[in-house]
Amino acid sequence: MQEFAFELALCAHLEGPERVVGRQLGAAVHGRRVADVVLVEPGPKFERRAAITPDTVPPLAIESAVGPGTARSVADAFDCHPDRARAVAERAVELGFFERERTGSSTAVRATVRYPDDWFDSLVGIENKPDLDRPGDLRDQLRIDASLGLFDEVVLATKTYVTGAHLNRLPDAVGVWRFDPETGEREVVREPEPLDTDGPGIELLDREPGRAEVRPVTAAEKRRQRRRIAERAYGKGWRTYELPDCERCVPGDAEPAAVADAGLPWCAWGEELVRPVTDCGPACPGYEPADDDGEDADDDDHEDAGDDPSLDDPDAVRARRSAWEPDPAGVDRRQAGLDRFR
Repeated sequence: MQEFAFELALCAHLEGPERVVGRQLGAAVHGRRVADVVLVEPGPKFERRAAITPDTVPPLAIESAVGPGTARSVADAFDCHPDRARAVAERAVELGFFERERTGSSTAVRATVRYPDDWFDSLVGIENKPDLDRPGDLRDQLRIDASLGLFDEVVLATKTYVTGAHLNRLPDAVGVWRFDPETGEREVVREPEPLDTDGPGIELLDREPGRAEVRPVTAAEKRRQRRRIAERAYGKGWRTYELPDCERCVPGDAEPAAVADAGLPWCAWGEELVRPVTDCGPACPGYEPADDDGEDADDDDHEDAGDDPSLDDPDAVRARRSAWEPDPAGVDRRQAGLDRFR
């Protein structure tokens, strides 16, 4: 099985109303580490975060000097290039996290709510490697995770039978799951050990024979990056694909049956999960262009195939299956009495 399909099957298996799942997220402070899957466990202020926006709040907006008190000019509130600051502020206004306010001849911004840093409780980073016989950069990737400590726990997920030799090549703190994407069965081979997320860490940047380049990371830098990871996971999720425009893409027939409602790109012709961008299209011998005529016969065929029209809407599927809120009430507000001074 392709690593992409393995990853989607695992995400569907782990998704639930008690958490948020993200995929392919930056998990480095100074380097380029990307985590395959991240589990975000809600914290005490989760509902307050969910009420702001279903999208990712720009990190620079959260880290700016803009608060819910006095309005600040964009130039003074951001520590970045003015063009970048204006773009971030504009996006924050679109999301309802900022509101504009005129101060003389210039425009200032004010936060509509104080960002709840404790909206998430823990982060679990998962590295997917279906075939351990082709480990690639697995050892260094997991050493980065273990020594940096951005995640509360780190897990390796594989389809391979795990031997003692495999375990000996991994950092002791890394847990191991054996996951069968065809049945949805998950075996915990080794429990992960909790990592120190509150203290400083060491990040491996590069390795050559006889030489390793590392860089210390402060506790404050880790807190900032953990918040960025959680925020990105909340806004991005893991369904970053579009279902192919093919009659034989039938998400409701996905295997195992327990995840048939997960909106996966399941190919009924090949009986497998596919990567739509590379696997689907006219070059595929099983490709049948989707008919948009709306004929009853086509509708009947899809019903017989087990296709649920709502599975074509990734937001609807995500909202139904996870803690993510697609249509929050919002927190946009104006301080009482300010309008009369405008």
